[in-house]
Amino acid sequence: MTHSAPPALPEGLHIDTLAVRAAVPRSQYGENSEALYLTTGYVQPSAQASAARFAGQEEGYTYGRSGNPTVSSLELRLAALEGTQACMATSSGMSSIMLMLFSLLKAGDHVVFSQSMFGSTIKLIGSEFARFGVESTVVPQTDLAAWKAAVRPSTKLLFAETPTNPLTDVCDIAALAEIAHSAGALLAVDNCFATPALQRPMVFGADIIMHSGTKYLDGQGRVMAGALCASEELVKGKFLPVMKNTGMVLSPFNAWVVLKGLETLGIRMEAQSARALALAQWLEQHPQVARVYYPGLPSHPQHALAMAQQSGKGGALLSFDVKASSAEEGRARAFHVLDSLQVLSLCTNLGDTKGLLTHPASTSHGKLSEAQRQAAGMGQGMVRFAVGLEHFDDVKADLLRGLDTLKTL
Repeated sequence: MTHSAPPALPEGLHIDTLAVRAAVPRSQYGENSEALYLTTGYVQPSAQASAARFAGQEEGYTYGRSGNPTVSSLELRLAALEGTQACMATSSGMSSIMLMLFSLLKAGDHVVFSQSMFGSTIKLIGSEFARFGVESTVVPQTDLAAWKAAVRPSTKLLFAETPTNPLTDVCDIAALAEIAHSAGALLAVDNCFATPALQRPMVFGADIIMHSGTKYLDGQGRVMAGALCASEELVKGKFLPVMKNTGMVLSPFNAWVVLKGLETLGIRMEAQSARALALAQWLEQHPQVARVYYPGLPSHPQHALAMAQQSGKGGALLSFDVKASSAEEGRARAFHVLDSLQVLSLCTNLGDTKGLLTHPASTSHGKLSEAQRQAAGMGQGMVRFAVGLEHFDDVKADLLRGLDTLKTL
């Protein structure tokens, strides 16, 4: 069950207001905090109404796989934040990608996507869907000519992640939208890392916005969730029928947790982005750091584009390469930095209020071949840091435990 607009709210509200106010109407009890509806079924007012609801001729909840008021509140709120007509929540970020691909593609169709995307996304499109006859082409994230050259008559979807994980590459959303639409294809944008607090891809022409609500939307690493924000035509006409038949539904409890997380999204992203910028600037000056990947730095190749698309902020995710003379040495030195942590967490998740560090080449992108990682520019000496809300001095001291002792190895 989807909703197209926040009920009983005036037009033109700011994102920060929508993040705490957009939801389904209150129940007869007048609750101020959105209710958690833990139910799989719904009592119908009559057999005729039940038949009409199951046939899609009348609005109303029928079964947990088709809709839930708490899930609807999350969908309504996220659609309002992204500026889309509708939203479909799913059980995880990867399930939302799965739902999108199943809903839009068939054997013989073609997808163009970035080589810098999340490892599981690359495997899902390039390997799993290839078994069912869906073709794909991988292109460099920032090479518009490569995106354009990869388009075929059978191309149905362009899919980009911006900024990317873990390289923080930024793509020109408006330019990709023009390429996609000129070919009669759709543009999908993974907006997990910028979130609507910093970036609204629909403004730049994207057709579908994908989210892993597990990350910054929840914000505290508590539950898994996913979502697709798009037009009502896509959500109701394409995604909903597949959702009903596949059951990739988000649980009401997880929806309620993410719904509450959205209320602080703006202030978290502002605070974490500020901390990430300060840490990126400091890391750039450390003698044991070869390179820092962060869109907020002037040294980032797409810095100007990122500032234009991301509300002047670089986001809360950065990566850095430790200095090393070989891939083997890089891996050992990166492991040393991670194993020296006493405050920050060695954890593959991101988007938490706690600072999380990981080694992408052996975790999130560990299933890719070394050739795929090298093509994307991801080395064994890379450390990814999802910056949290810890004090800057404490974070710096924790990183120095490893960085300052690299020279003694």
